[in-house]
Amino acid sequence: MAYFPVLRPRRLRAKKSIRDLVAETNVSVNDLMLPLFFKEGIREPEPIEAMPGQYRYPVDMAPKIVQEAMELGIKSFLLFGVIPDDKKDFQGTAAYDPEGPVPRAIRLIRRELGDEPAIFTDVCICGYTTHGHCGIPVERRGRKVIDNDSTLKIIAKMAVTHAEAGADFVAPSGMMDGMVKAIREALDNEGYSDVGIMSYAVKYASGFYGPFREAAGSAPRFGDRRSYQMDPRNAAEALKEAALDVEEGADILMVKPALAYLDVISILKEAFPQYPLAAYNVSGEYSMVKAAAEKSWIDEKLVTFEIITAIKRAGADIVITYHALDVARWLREGYSPF
Repeated sequence: MAYFPVLRPRRLRAKKSIRDLVAETNVSVNDLMLPLFFKEGIREPEPIEAMPGQYRYPVDMAPKIVQEAMELGIKSFLLFGVIPDDKKDFQGTAAYDPEGPVPRAIRLIRRELGDEPAIFTDVCICGYTTHGHCGIPVERRGRKVIDNDSTLKIIAKMAVTHAEAGADFVAPSGMMDGMVKAIREALDNEGYSDVGIMSYAVKYASGFYGPFREAAGSAPRFGDRRSYQMDPRNAAEALKEAALDVEEGADILMVKPALAYLDVISILKEAFPQYPLAAYNVSGEYSMVKAAAEKSWIDEKLVTFEIITAIKRAGADIVITYHALDVARWLREGYSPF
């Protein structure tokens, strides 16, 4: 008489030591990149109202903030600059000012902490312009449009300025066609062939960016960004965008946002397994968790770990997240959610 064993998947879930042994996905501080905002002209950290627990920091505090994060095991940082409105202009020329907040922060970090921290910098002009767009607006056929090619020259200068200050990677986020090629050529021509590019290859025109735009002062003053950021209804198009950036010299690809686009993360990782893939767990995703936790509607630690684990499970190698410090502390304290 044939014997048919009773299949019991629960045997592998019986206790935590076994669950940990067979877990397919684990979260480590090595997976995390911490975004940081450095603002010109302030002396004390400014709380970001829409992002509880996040701050705009004075530039002079950059080494201290990075050092404290490194003590928790975080090694990688994505820097954003914030400037007063009276420093902004139509072309965003402050974006490539060597004395701007990001280049100054990098130099201070390098002077005090050396080469150990991995410094990535956002390369986009939206926070440096009077109009708040990621490219230069022009009039065409009676309407305002964002001019792609004139913008490339500005972001290339910005990337070189960050490289000169000591950035390891620059991260173009404006979704301008040809941005990776323009930056790669500019970096190589200036002798910075060792500086990498983490491209916001697949960045959607998302409603999850609101808190960030408050933090960085980068909301568009007219219209929206749907003519250059990706349509949330499209997934296959992500393959085209990523392929173009790979051809132009991107070293790391990124999907932004993360939670609503886990399918896109998975598609990209399958299509480009040889390239590290980052996913940006953006401000709106972060702030929703914080708001629900404040109301005691959720267990903040458990939900945060579920989110980061889901992003990794979908295929991300790097998770850029405002939760990074919290997760690092909880791991240090021995917290284990599953």
